Amino acid sequence: MRALWSGGISFGLIYIPVQLYTASRRNTLDFDLLRRKDMSRIGYAKFAKSDGKEVDSDEIVKGFEFRKDEYVIVEDEDFEKANVKKTNSIEIKSFTDIAEIDPRYFEKPYFIEPDPKAHKTYALLHHVLTESKKVAVASYVLRDREHLALVMPEKNHLILEQIRFDEELLEPEELEFPADQSFAKEEIDMAKELVDKMTKPFKPEEYKDTYTEELRSMIKEKALHKKVTAKGEKPKPTQIRDLMKSLKESLKATS
Repeated sequence: MRALWSGGISFGLIYIPVQLYTASRRNTLDFDLLRRKDMSRIGYAKFAKSDGKEVDSDEIVKGFEFRKDEYVIVEDEDFEKANVKKTNSIEIKSFTDIAEIDPRYFEKPYFIEPDPKAHKTYALLHHVLTESKKVAVASYVLRDREHLALVMPEKNHLILEQIRFDEELLEPEELEFPADQSFAKEEIDMAKELVDKMTKPFKPEEYKDTYTEELRSMIKEKALHKKVTAKGEKPKPTQIRDLMKSLKESLKATS
């Protein structure tokens, strides 16, 4: 597994050298873009706007426009020069209870692996977080951008969960939501009963991505020049007049 970032966890005056590794993956099919008439693959090229010529990737640099049509080239090492400590540290700012964090902030998990010489300090932080039942709120720089994160204990290792800054979350100002609604007691009781019957401990291994396999099956049928028929039916919104009937049928199905 290839490390995405190297640096250390900054904890008071303690610095624990670590590396970050991705802790998630997407189970998706890879599709190529093709020209319909001859199945020719579509390629992408970068062109200079000044003369229209194609530019090789090794000629491309990052530039910041500080005045109209005037740029400063920023090399990879320049990002570190902006703040050496931040670019080399997962800097713990505070500690909190995980229940304090709104789920909307969670973004992407990473494994934190310690340097061989830092096992004891790493294990100490893991032990303290486990015993106190706290998570650490930290910041770090990855790919020329500062991120907010939680450092959390899991089994015998630490996880870094990248979370969003508050300003990244949007408010639903332009969306329309239902006004206050009135419900019959029987509707509420049956809905609660349905929730109770469907309540069980969360076991993530029970939930599988079945759509990807269904998509594979459909692609195989097309490859064999078979007629592909739609699987299943599009759900229909529950009408108000059918609410009680739907609740009763749902309860019956879960019995």
